[in-house]
Amino acid sequence: LCCPLVERAGDRPRTVGVVGSVVLATAGVDRAAVTVVLAAMSRQTLATSGPEAAELEELTLTLGEGPGIDAVEGGPVLVSDLAAAECLTRWPMFAPAALDLGVRAVFALPLRVGGVRLGTIDLFRDRPGDLSGEQLADALVLADTACALLLDDHQHAGSPPNGHRPESAGLHHAEVHQATGMMIVQLGVSAAVALVRLRAYAYANDRRLRDVAGDVVARRLRFEPDPERDG
Repeated sequence: LCCPLVERAGDRPRTVGVVGSVVLATAGVDRAAVTVVLAAMSRQTLATSGPEAAELEELTLTLGEGPGIDAVEGGPVLVSDLAAAECLTRWPMFAPAALDLGVRAVFALPLRVGGVRLGTIDLFRDRPGDLSGEQLADALVLADTACALLLDDHQHAGSPPNGHRPESAGLHHAEVHQATGMMIVQLGVSAAVALVRLRAYAYANDRRLRDVAGDVVARRLRFEPDPERDG
């Protein structure tokens, strides 16, 4: 797989964004995204194949569920048909929303080195069906390549892998973390509970998580303590 990666990169530095573009062809999928884990319940999109993949990652972040979430804690999550009953049960919010965006198959591959979880490569396809053995093997090698690039960035930049953005996807979630911090103070709850409240509001009002967070940071929206929910 070195040859396709070198060909696609040309004179550019090898980045996770280039890895994402190569995996589109090798795995035969329609969209791809590379994300890193910022904290226990939050993610940052580093690179996507386009606005559709960015929208799907935004959906994952807002809902807090989906193959990309599960792959961080476990192994690869390979979904050949997102419309299957077990998928609708496992991801009751994500699966219908992704289907509405035209996605039928999702393959989430963890970026992991030993016990260190860096993030995922998420692959989306418009038709149902499994990856072939060769496609999966190639995608896993490219996931390892992305891990190596992230760790190499860490060594050269002297900052954590999740603090470096090899290729921006245009999704900046600093406001989500700012809003979460403000809600911790306002509600007297943990970061996990604050983020759940933020996600629940975004989902209930059919809004993007980052837009709701922006309103909190700008003080256009304030959450009040809910003893039943926050207790």
